[in-house]
Amino acid sequence: MTAGRPVYGLPSRPRTLVMGVVNVTPDSFSDGGEWLDPDEAITHGLQLLTEGADLVDVGGESTRPGADRPSTEVELARVLPVVAALAAAGAVVSIDTMRAEVAERAIRAGASLVNDVSGGRADPDMLDTVARAGVAYICMHWRGHSADMQSRASYADLVGEVVAELAEQIEAARAAGILGDRLVVDPGFGFAKTGDHNWELLQRLPELESLGLPMLYGLSRKGFLGTLLADRDGIPRPARERDDASLALTTLLAWRRVWAVRVHRVRPHVDAITVVERLRARPG
Repeated sequence: MTAGRPVYGLPSRPRTLVMGVVNVTPDSFSDGGEWLDPDEAITHGLQLLTEGADLVDVGGESTRPGADRPSTEVELARVLPVVAALAAAGAVVSIDTMRAEVAERAIRAGASLVNDVSGGRADPDMLDTVARAGVAYICMHWRGHSADMQSRASYADLVGEVVAELAEQIEAARAAGILGDRLVVDPGFGFAKTGDHNWELLQRLPELESLGLPMLYGLSRKGFLGTLLADRDGIPRPARERDDASLALTTLLAWRRVWAVRVHRVRPHVDAITVVERLRARPG
């Protein structure tokens, strides 16, 4: 689905949007602990806006494989001050959470959309909460929590099953009252997916896009890129050194004008998308 289709209440651009990541966690795979202090997280979010982020995604729970879940109280304490400050500064804020209570409180603090990596499957109250609030909702393909999700990475027909399971989640969201122009889909790269699964999903994007909704792709610094770029001893490239590979994927996705990419470093991705759009422009 191209970026040209608007999502209610969110930026509409004739190009791929850039969502900047603000992890208010001690244990995220890429930058865990760096922005755990709320003031530092706010400063980081404001910097992402300065660099051209269209949206900022604030999360207080790491979803890396094997991660433990914080309590609801801890998650709220991490994210609410950051959401409120960034929204007050004019940012379009996404709250990255699987908990309905956190989503509801973050919306009251100024969040414009809910990025739920469980697609409504982790908390039975999530879809109703989002529907009542009338905000946009990102529905990701999900098979289980971080503690054991990789044990669920078994597919007879990868793309067919991902699309079918997403379709079920989308139908549940619509049945709860979340309108079509408020829905975005995320295929969940790295969530109950092996590296080979991630590459196959990328090779078959038109089938994912057959769901007919705007697509968010979260590929920045993912482990399968580290594996691809491993050194001669087979040691994967560290997360912070995968930005160039992440940028290559954004460039390819921008050519397709996907709705948005979720990234850790904003300016290079904004620049790449700007170059792609200039190349797409008609001469003269």
